[in-house]
Amino acid sequence: MQKETIRNRIERLREVMRREHLSAFIFPSTDPHHSEYVPDRWRGREWISGFNGSAGTFVATLDKAALWTDSRYFLAAEEQLDGTGIQLMRLKVAGTPSIPDWLDQELNATDGAEVGCDGWVNSYDDVERLRSELRERHGMTLRINFDPLERIWDDRPQVPGNKVGIHPLKYAGEPVSDKLSRIRRQLRQQHCDGMLLSTLDDIAWTLNLRGDDVHCNPVFVAYLLIASKKATLFIDPRKLTSEVEDYLSKAGVDTAPYDKVTDGLRRYSEYNILMDPATTNAMVAAADMPHCYKMMLPSPVPAMKAIKNSTEIQGFRSAMLRDGVAMVKFLKWLKPAVAAGGQTEMSVDAKLTSLRREQELFRDISFDTIAGYGPHGAIVHYEATPESDVALRPEGLLLLDSGAQYSDGTTDITRTIALGPVSEEERRVYTYVLKAHIQLELAKFPDGACGTQIDALAREPLWREGLNFLHGTGHGVGSYLCVHEGPHQVRMEYMPAPLHAGMTITDEPGIYVAGKFGVRIENTLLIESDQTTDFGSFLKMDSLTLCPIDTTPVDIALLTLEEREWLNAYHERVYTELAPLLNVEEKEWLRKETKKI
Repeated sequence: MQKETIRNRIERLREVMRREHLSAFIFPSTDPHHSEYVPDRWRGREWISGFNGSAGTFVATLDKAALWTDSRYFLAAEEQLDGTGIQLMRLKVAGTPSIPDWLDQELNATDGAEVGCDGWVNSYDDVERLRSELRERHGMTLRINFDPLERIWDDRPQVPGNKVGIHPLKYAGEPVSDKLSRIRRQLRQQHCDGMLLSTLDDIAWTLNLRGDDVHCNPVFVAYLLIASKKATLFIDPRKLTSEVEDYLSKAGVDTAPYDKVTDGLRRYSEYNILMDPATTNAMVAAADMPHCYKMMLPSPVPAMKAIKNSTEIQGFRSAMLRDGVAMVKFLKWLKPAVAAGGQTEMSVDAKLTSLRREQELFRDISFDTIAGYGPHGAIVHYEATPESDVALRPEGLLLLDSGAQYSDGTTDITRTIALGPVSEEERRVYTYVLKAHIQLELAKFPDGACGTQIDALAREPLWREGLNFLHGTGHGVGSYLCVHEGPHQVRMEYMPAPLHAGMTITDEPGIYVAGKFGVRIENTLLIESDQTTDFGSFLKMDSLTLCPIDTTPVDIALLTLEEREWLNAYHERVYTELAPLLNVEEKEWLRKETKKI
């Protein structure tokens, strides 16, 4: 995107801010449903700043602009913001001010300055926290009932109107009636009569429906109001087929227009209602409900959704088999194709997607593929464009992070592949990342431990060598839903959500050497019961992902006996489970790639 275009958009924003007497305006990355990946209509932060990472906050004053993002996007943001006049603020790096502190520095000559943010795309929690922090700094105030994009984004996309489809019970494993009953039981335990669900994947899971309103995520734009005896789905009626309408009616779910959600809340007749302050937007949370007490509490649904039932687990295993076949076909093709010449980051991405598309039940990719060769591999969430695309050579490392949506499961896998000779530094880093990956796969831990407690198991081999990475080590994965699913995570920052059997979690440590290369190795795992002793119940990990790990860049001398045994056992399993699905040549290739070390 031309830098001049971004500068012009920011200047148009400032003209509107002057007319509205606003000293600053804040643009988050999310939508009215607190989504990580959002429909085009709400990609306002990207439109106004030019930065296309999934996480970031843009702030403009009348003469300055800055964007805050995390370590995954530092390098990409530097490139995209260069020449726009927008300052990059590196989150969690010493010396980086918070947004309120930065605004205080920039606006401290103006007591009582008014700051704006759109309450429809900022959560209740975020707004209340920001309001309090601004008040403490020269009495700044916060206005949330204004969206400047309505005035300056001339061709702004509409709210998606795509049709919704039924997710069959043979893949969902639990009927809607049972899910609603379980949710209501959870609500009663919290002394709540009902709740408003805003998050799109929670709504899709609850109703066993899927859509395509969000790129790579099979969800649809809606709200779901669950009362003690009935439920109402607030959705654009154009999205509903007669089949879906009949299906919802039989499940005891009424429908109402999407833009009438606050009217529906006003008519809600129960004594109280649960709203999750972290995911309910500030405007909906402020809806007039004069006879109802709003209980701002965490939603029980994410924790319920995170524990997969037996049907979903079998679906994951089946999807991983097909995905493993596609990966084997791709990896067998890759190195000879690179050696022959003519391959680029974008061409190998297209090749892999085409092989996945051949697999039964394929619906879409689960996120935009990260194919980073050489220095691009050091950009954690790099996405090749026609401008950045580079040719692959038979040397060095290619970092390939990809996944697919199948009707029975979602996949997420990273492999770093040596396309030819590698340097000693690349070999050393690759081996230590592999050690970190294996240590988490080997983990055994008490039921109810949290992801922060086991995160150190993966990082310890890296820390010993003075190596570290700033992104999370693992995240949950949805069952034909969003590839990033909570509430549990494995990461350094405190994540109190407990881990239980039936949860999926990725294992993806990585090391990124700026300007040189990056290494990440990722499997999606299933948390399973291990044993029960006098000291409690213990859990273990099982790999769902089935795909060889490149051993050519491994310094075997750095692996412990236990790590070598794990790698050999994993490769034996990969061969045993995938070989029956391959032709003779593919089977022979896989046999060599999974031989014992």
